[in-house]
Amino acid sequence: MARRPTTQDVAREAGVSVTTVDRALNGRAKVREETMRKIALAAHKVGYHGRGLIEQNLDATVPEMTFGFLFIKKSQEFYQNFAREVEQAVAARTDIRGRAVVRFASSQSPEDFARGLESLSHCDAIAATAVNHQLLTQTVADLKQKGVPVFSLLNDFAQGTRRNYLGLNNMKIGRVAAWMITKTLPQPGKLAIFVGGNRWHGHDLREVGFRSYVRDNAPSFTVLDTLVNLETRQLTYEATIDLVRRHPDLKGIYVAGGGMEGAIAALRELHASPRVALVVNEVTKESSAALMDGYALMAICTPLPALCADLVTHMVRSVREGDDGIAGQHFLDPHLVLPEML
Repeated sequence: MARRPTTQDVAREAGVSVTTVDRALNGRAKVREETMRKIALAAHKVGYHGRGLIEQNLDATVPEMTFGFLFIKKSQEFYQNFAREVEQAVAARTDIRGRAVVRFASSQSPEDFARGLESLSHCDAIAATAVNHQLLTQTVADLKQKGVPVFSLLNDFAQGTRRNYLGLNNMKIGRVAAWMITKTLPQPGKLAIFVGGNRWHGHDLREVGFRSYVRDNAPSFTVLDTLVNLETRQLTYEATIDLVRRHPDLKGIYVAGGGMEGAIAALRELHASPRVALVVNEVTKESSAALMDGYALMAICTPLPALCADLVTHMVRSVREGDDGIAGQHFLDPHLVLPEML
């Protein structure tokens, strides 16, 4: 019969003393996490029968952390993907025993966002997509007072009280959209832009970027009054139908937030072949189809895996190091998706 592996075998494989292996097994004295991992790997490699106990003791040395995430529009593909990515980013950490608690605000009202944030107050840190409003600034300040840092995602709300903003540089995103539309159209004309509402500071910045680029670099184009679609498909659909009928020389549309599905549906209904250059945000099933058949010119995408990995790193650091008084912005480069890339 084969000899049963012993602690001496584990110690030899790990390059530590038998005494250290014994401490890792019985947990009576503290063993450094790095050494514990080395011993656990060695125990697994040699087939030591007590490796389960070593791994259990290793888990006990890793701190537990609970992170809360608040999103909107649970039914939207983008936010479903976002929720899945943050859960995976938390699970991928080996330096903590992390747990992700994901919630969705029932509406875009400040009160619903505030309730959502408060429902996560038991977490070690919170990250959220929310509107800009005094109520939320106060809610984030209250959470900060309790030792719960809050990170703003995609839209930089609660500036001055939130810990960090993570997302795209929205001013630049608006300029990128304007560059693509004006550079690819053979003749100038009218351009339209949709925003979710005046409480989405990120959309305002995209609008400013869009308008400033056109004013400085493509003055032969005219940007119409901004349209508010509340990020809904139906409002965007109805407004797009009206736009095209009232402005026969409409050349391009930029949907700065949600609701792009309505614009796509309207343009398909109005034109048998693409006639209006449409730039949207994020790749979903519907925007992918629009890109492939020409009804969308480009999709500007948030790099969710990188964003979520960076976010969890920031959250872990905030729990370990506490509030250092430094509130910053963490910008990621967008992914620009063109039809030929699909």
